[in-house]
Amino acid sequence: MDKYSFIARIPDEPGSLHKAAAIVSRHNGNINRLQFDKRIDPYTVFFEVTAGPGEYDRIMAELNAIGYLQTSLKTASFLRFFVHLPHRPGALFEFLNFTTTSGANIAYIDFDDKGRQPDRLTVSLNLEDNAAAGRLLEELKPRYRLEILEYDTSGAHLDDTVFYIRFAQEIRTLIGESEDRFLLRLLGDVNHIVQELCNLGMDPKQVFESILLTGKSLRDTMGPGFYADVQQAAMGGNITLSCFQLPCGGNIFLIDTPDEQVMVDTGYGCYHSDVRRMLEAYGCLDEEKLSRLVITHADADHCGAAGYYRASSLMHRETQEIIRQANRAYGSRSEGSVLEEVYTTLINLFSGFVPPRHARLLPPAGNEHDTIFPIISRFHVGDLEFEVLEGLGGHLCGQVYLLCRSHGLLFTADTVINFAHLTPERAEYNSLAVLLVTSVNVDSGIANRERKALLGLAEEIDRDLQPLGRRCLICGGHGPISVLVDGRMTPYGTIERYTGS
Repeated sequence: MDKYSFIARIPDEPGSLHKAAAIVSRHNGNINRLQFDKRIDPYTVFFEVTAGPGEYDRIMAELNAIGYLQTSLKTASFLRFFVHLPHRPGALFEFLNFTTTSGANIAYIDFDDKGRQPDRLTVSLNLEDNAAAGRLLEELKPRYRLEILEYDTSGAHLDDTVFYIRFAQEIRTLIGESEDRFLLRLLGDVNHIVQELCNLGMDPKQVFESILLTGKSLRDTMGPGFYADVQQAAMGGNITLSCFQLPCGGNIFLIDTPDEQVMVDTGYGCYHSDVRRMLEAYGCLDEEKLSRLVITHADADHCGAAGYYRASSLMHRETQEIIRQANRAYGSRSEGSVLEEVYTTLINLFSGFVPPRHARLLPPAGNEHDTIFPIISRFHVGDLEFEVLEGLGGHLCGQVYLLCRSHGLLFTADTVINFAHLTPERAEYNSLAVLLVTSVNVDSGIANRERKALLGLAEEIDRDLQPLGRRCLICGGHGPISVLVDGRMTPYGTIERYTGS
């Protein structure tokens, strides 16, 4: 027995859903998940069933035979027009014969023989076959006087009677042309998280809009829309630390020494071309000197461009496994969460995720600790000696932190972030992920414990360095490099805006 999913498009009439369920039952299928919400789309039903392969094939064949099985996502047409009908019995019935034969769904119809134009009918139609719209017009033109108000074949003006077809067309604009089979599977996944979030009291339309807004935000901040906020700090010994806050998602850090460069996190894959131009403009990327990428964790906004670089990627073994599993909750108590798994799929698609070419895995934890964190490795970048601290799995399993005590550098990934100094645009984008997974931390209790420990570590190092005229720089996964002032995170140094223009 295997689990299968499919989408049924059923008539909006009594008994339709019962008929589909009866077919599943007749062939010994067990329905594991069913979702239909007339508020979203009055015709589309999502099924997950358990059945034997032969039984599943028979279910599909019978559903297809009665026209219930949705196997394609043709670009639908929207047609709105005035039609002037003769004022006689049966005129409307005769006209509707043509629309029914064409397979059109009536989205809107308006007629009143006591109105200003008693012979005029206003009609809006959705037609799932573009060619059908043309055939319908050819049938109507010789018989009726028509005034075409709108004729759209792009899917942009479809109403909610074909909501999922319209949604699929919008997804296509974000990820490029994809096979219908892939998009149908993706729609099933999206519907599953909508079902989960609706059960938590959310408005389904808000969920769909948040998914699209995530993709549109990335698309609109590439190329001409790309920008970054940049900080650079001299670390002594001809070593420079640069921080690049990208429009959406995580930061990129570059440590530049006379002999080598190390990049900490890479940003989204979709920004890679823009990032290269930016780094060239600042004169701070030399691929021959780039010795390694250090990946703090497996979220796409921190490692999604790693595959574009020749350098190997130093990462935790659980980070590698999360990338392989395509589930950001892997290894956590939230591992079975549909929200986490589907969000990972969506954000990887929207952001052009390119996994690392060459992974160098950090060793397992031993007995050595720094505060509550196991020290799992050490490495040098010029004169800087870093400890690699293993996180406890609050934000994501496999997340690591980097600490250089002598120079006061603490890379805190997504556990400590200067939220107060995120720009409104970045804060709004980050809130989309919170909405879609309910929390960006796979275990918020552990994440809070880690945050307190990291801030305590920063305070301790800051006390030691201030008599020397230096500070502990907190390099969060998002937002500016910051220092602690009276217990609050305050941006360090100057921040300039890069626009590429």
